Amino acid sequence: MDRGISTSVFELFKIGPGPSSSHTIGPMRAAADFRSRLLALPPETLTRGTRIELAFFGSLADTGRGHGSDRAAAAGLLGDVPEQCDTGRLAGLLAGGRICEVALRDRVIAFSAADILWNRGKHEYPFQNTMRLRLLDASGVPLLEEVYYSIGGGFIQRAGTVAEDPPIVPYRYRNMDGFKLLVLKYGLLPVRLLMANEIAAGGHASEAEVNDRLDRIIDTMLAAVERGLQTEGVLPGPIGLARRAAQVYGRAQAGCHGHDRFLMELNAFALAVAEENAAGNLVVTAPTSGSAGLIPGVLYHLERRRRMSRALLREGLMMAALIGFIARHNASISGAEVGCQGEIGVASAMAAALLAHVHGCSLPLIESAAEIALEHHLGMTCDPIEGYVQIPCIERNAVGAVTAYNAYLLASVSDPDKRKVSFDEVVAAMLLTGREMSATLKETSRGGLALCSLCS
Repeated sequence: MDRGISTSVFELFKIGPGPSSSHTIGPMRAAADFRSRLLALPPETLTRGTRIELAFFGSLADTGRGHGSDRAAAAGLLGDVPEQCDTGRLAGLLAGGRICEVALRDRVIAFSAADILWNRGKHEYPFQNTMRLRLLDASGVPLLEEVYYSIGGGFIQRAGTVAEDPPIVPYRYRNMDGFKLLVLKYGLLPVRLLMANEIAAGGHASEAEVNDRLDRIIDTMLAAVERGLQTEGVLPGPIGLARRAAQVYGRAQAGCHGHDRFLMELNAFALAVAEENAAGNLVVTAPTSGSAGLIPGVLYHLERRRRMSRALLREGLMMAALIGFIARHNASISGAEVGCQGEIGVASAMAAALLAHVHGCSLPLIESAAEIALEHHLGMTCDPIEGYVQIPCIERNAVGAVTAYNAYLLASVSDPDKRKVSFDEVVAAMLLTGREMSATLKETSRGGLALCSLCS
């Protein structure tokens, strides 16, 4: 039974290493969970284990090396967690035939690239991003086997488990229409309703605790912009793609004025984080790592250029989360499930809602801004060249940020009573479009730009 949305803001906005939440953060969390289950085995069973086997299926197999899925899973087996991951150490795992020593109580099991199976093509699992982990004895007999699904934004599910009852929140809704009815019924400001739900969903002691954690998320986002603006060079991988954020920002300062300067800066801010993500550095899923540049780019502009208060930015982030919750609950934020419309499209809608809120728009206009942004990303494929989150992913963050700003502007001068399409309808269209999209265009690097570009 659909009990409505009870997701915590901090499940949607997660700190972790790039370049892909579903391919990096998800596998790391899954492997860390498998490690905990290994440690829970009876000593006599664990003693018989000699090898850990990891198998990737679907999109994880098609683009896993380029997305760093193998390194991320190895880090999880070593006990790393995304939020505290040493990205420098992560980058070197399994490189050049290196072996990871997985310490399990008094046992140490060697794990290397030779223990990873890449099962490309069709499979029978219900989710595209699937991984299977096994502990094998000397004869190859499984002593423990678990299957995990990485379902977008760093969220994972373990096969065969019954989902726990969601947290009980004071205000239950399933979509935007339901949320608006709650606002009218209880006479609450939207951000107050969201805050009450967050305290319950996240188990927070107080609103101050929520605000402190939101500040950490914002600070991490802004720090990623700063690092990206100050870093030049070539991104990892076979494409040889040069970073551009610093150059774009420099051009904005040197030769642009008025609206051109604003657009160039916004592009640079979003590019900066997208390049940090592509380099495997720490970013915040918003709602995914592949779309991690949009909201930080917008926030950086609002705080550093517009001097908006941190309190207002926290509220804007809560309203952005509302849009992400609804899209994830009723469709998907996974490129492997619905294409890049679920990543860049949803991120642009979230950023548009944030912009509309901080500029004083009403809830109907906030909805309109999100609807416009998502509507004009419908059908966007996920076709990364060579499986790396670089082309076209990085520029899409910049273009999506500009689209979010334009969506807010269009909504701000419109009459919501004359609107013909609701946000809920666009989310439904995104799900339908994703289901009808060719599988090769959903994060496999076997279609679209990944197939036609000379870079590949």
